[in-house]
Amino acid sequence: MKRSFSIIALLLVLLTSFVSCVAENPPIPGSYQNELYLDMIKDKSIAIVANQTSMVEEVHLVDKLLSEGIDIKVIFSPEHGFRNMADAGESIPDGKDPETGIALLSLYGSHKKPTPDDLNGIDVVIFDIQDVGTRFYTYISTLQYVMESCAENNVKCLVLDRPNPNGFYTDGNILDTAYSSFVGLNPIPIVHGMTVGEYARMLNGEGWLKDGVKCDLTVINCKNYDHATFYELPVLPSPNLPNQTSIYLYPSICFFEGTNVSLGRGTSFPFQVYGSPDLPDTGFSFTPVSVPEAKNPPLLGIKCYGKDLTDAIEKGLVPKPEINLDLVIDAYSNFPQKDKFFTKYFDTLAGGPVLREQIESGMTAQQIRETWRDGLAKFEEIRKKYLLYN
Repeated sequence: MKRSFSIIALLLVLLTSFVSCVAENPPIPGSYQNELYLDMIKDKSIAIVANQTSMVEEVHLVDKLLSEGIDIKVIFSPEHGFRNMADAGESIPDGKDPETGIALLSLYGSHKKPTPDDLNGIDVVIFDIQDVGTRFYTYISTLQYVMESCAENNVKCLVLDRPNPNGFYTDGNILDTAYSSFVGLNPIPIVHGMTVGEYARMLNGEGWLKDGVKCDLTVINCKNYDHATFYELPVLPSPNLPNQTSIYLYPSICFFEGTNVSLGRGTSFPFQVYGSPDLPDTGFSFTPVSVPEAKNPPLLGIKCYGKDLTDAIEKGLVPKPEINLDLVIDAYSNFPQKDKFFTKYFDTLAGGPVLREQIESGMTAQQIRETWRDGLAKFEEIRKKYLLYN
């Protein structure tokens, strides 16, 4: 009994020490450290890939650089837009940034990759976007296309790194490249455990850019960050990830995007619940409505029964170093018309048909996880080569 108490006491001391250390030395994104990169971009023609997360404390990076006399010629915006967030999948038009008058070009929709004309006269492209560390979050696909275009047009790419809130683990199946898409381009797991800067190094080093081209890449590292750091995002990364609970649940609950089950778009708790009118009533329900962040959500106006995960942090369900497959497996097992549970998009999201087939065959979460083991081990060996943080 004394031994158990001693171990618990020691863990509490270590945890208190860790929390104190984080409080005293919070992670500092690359963009904050302008003394490390201003000389690289001074007197250069600059393009910048940015959105609402590209903040340097209380000032947007674009505004900060302009105040430093940096010549920004064009702003590229990813999915969800530049300063103001748009709904998932919503078209992002070209135009001008109303704050600065700088040309604004969308990299979402039919124009995902900067053209030679887009980069004409540009010396450096800066990439500064907060990611959440999953294969199907589209900002890293935008990064890949930007790096390809930079390599093909002899333009330098400067990545200002930011911490990964899900960077403390790797998990999931390795994508089958026959199913490459904008929600997964390369053979990596669902949770890759890398920052954007580390992933950029992997894209270059593994020859994953088109035709194996190499980008002239520089990464400005974060300070006071490693892969054991639990990082709470200061700015929403996208409109339907409104809090840290949704960000931690995202790798597990996003699978419902490929089913006929709602994950709460059109409610005040997206990516923190799931439900369907076809699931049994267990005492929790919600009805999706049209809101600015989800103008036409799945199951609009239909009462859905399902599971409430809004207290997942309080209950210790997250953060955990693994994907929770039981969520989608339980929903499938309780769905009366099994042939209508999955949509075609599920295989795209899951990086191939295997996961769907495993769930349909009745495999447990643990059995499925065993099939990931070898692929994850091989990925970990590749990943080691590109890590910038312990």
